[in-house]
Amino acid sequence: MNGFEKEVKKILTENGWKLLRSGKGSHEYWGKKGEKPVTVPYNCKSRHTANSIMKETGINHKF
Repeated sequence: MNGFEKEVKKILTENGWKLLRSGKGSHEYWGKKGEKPVTVPYNCKSRHTANSIMKETGINHKF
């Protein structure tokens, strides 16, 4: 399994989220106007982490 990072980023983009900046280490910060920014790891191998990101952004999607 390659991980969930591509799918997570695709879903975020489709829902109006944009890459704000790269973070320290292996993370990126994504944001949407009026929403709290979220942290997305470069190497998101865990389904649980991917689902947590979806929950944090309010997107109704389960991996």
